[in-house]
Amino acid sequence: MNLIIRNARVIEKENPFHNQIIDIQINNGIIEKIGVNLQVSGEYQEIKYDNLSISSGWFDISVSLGEPGYEDRETITNGLDVAAKSGFTAIALQPNSNPVIDNQSQVHFVKQKASGKATCLFPIGALTQNSDGNNLAELLDMKKAGAIAFGDYNKSLDNANLLKVALQYTQDFDGKVIAFSMDNTIKGKGIVNEGIVSTQLGIKGIASLAEELIIARNLFILEYTGGNLHIPTLSSAKSVELIREAKRKGLQVTCSVSVHHLMLTDDVLNSFDANYRVIPPLRTETDRKALIEGVLDGTIDCITSDHNPMDIEHKNLEFDLAKNGTIGLESAFGALQTVLPTEIIIEKLTAGRLLFTNEVAQIKEGQKANLTLFTTENDWTFDAENVLSKSRNSAFYEVKMKGRVFGIINNNQLILNS
Repeated sequence: MNLIIRNARVIEKENPFHNQIIDIQINNGIIEKIGVNLQVSGEYQEIKYDNLSISSGWFDISVSLGEPGYEDRETITNGLDVAAKSGFTAIALQPNSNPVIDNQSQVHFVKQKASGKATCLFPIGALTQNSDGNNLAELLDMKKAGAIAFGDYNKSLDNANLLKVALQYTQDFDGKVIAFSMDNTIKGKGIVNEGIVSTQLGIKGIASLAEELIIARNLFILEYTGGNLHIPTLSSAKSVELIREAKRKGLQVTCSVSVHHLMLTDDVLNSFDANYRVIPPLRTETDRKALIEGVLDGTIDCITSDHNPMDIEHKNLEFDLAKNGTIGLESAFGALQTVLPTEIIIEKLTAGRLLFTNEVAQIKEGQKANLTLFTTENDWTFDAENVLSKSRNSAFYEVKMKGRVFGIINNNQLILNS
């Protein structure tokens, strides 16, 4: 596949072409030449858009798809196509399928299903068997099979010693532990943020203390054991401060935040729309601003869509009966453009590749073409027509967006939005 990209603005802070408008010649999936007004001979497909920007390919570190077991929610094939059209050249797949990805056979299965796709799939193995929090899963075997990290999706370890052992054990093979943080005794039967809104609506709340207490515990364990710890989807101001302090101490900890926690607050719950039921719950404007600040000052390493498709039978219910989760791949970039500078968005959407795979994608001659094509222009509103996923449980309906994704180039394939 031979391509010539015309008049694209590079957005990659460490790149010598950053903020320059250039052409990129791609031969058989390799960046052959970068320059201005490149002349090419032979058959080349020309890619040209108004206000075209380009960056190295985006990596979403938290995506649930469903397959195997929940194909009615999403399949691997369609999910990777959704990711590609949303600008992501790679995703980290959460292990919350049926069966859970807790052994090397399951890792091999999902990797085989994703083989040959434009968007690469990197499995996250479950930290515990069946993600039930009782016994460690086959971590080393899964690492050898291709798992990039280990965690039980949206499940917090009640057993502190199990986390201690996991952090000690994974140091032998450079493994990364993901520790979702939520004190289940404080959470109780809560389903939304504990505060003014939950009180007004008469819905049981989850105090931010439930998150902060376990983050503090997990950081104390990390300080004792060493190891490599990732704390996903922060939701409160205090959580950001706890991570900030841990990094000042030099602990090997990274963290992420979801797009919906950067965009939305518990004020939206007045509609009782179950699409707003997520875990951790949407919190206050004070928390949202602290999360934004954490992104801007580098405390928060990555932004994720935390894409979690949910079928209508489990989502189109009364709020307290519905399951947690929102899809987010399709809306991620357009939503972020309304709250963050473009350079920061690209930095946080690409950081996960190095943190989780030790790989780097670069816009550089001789390198594999791993690129996302987009525009920072165009204001629009997200609606049902923009949903590409099999499930339609989006928290972003009627949300104002800015900028659009044109597509990706990766694995010698071009995927464009029609």
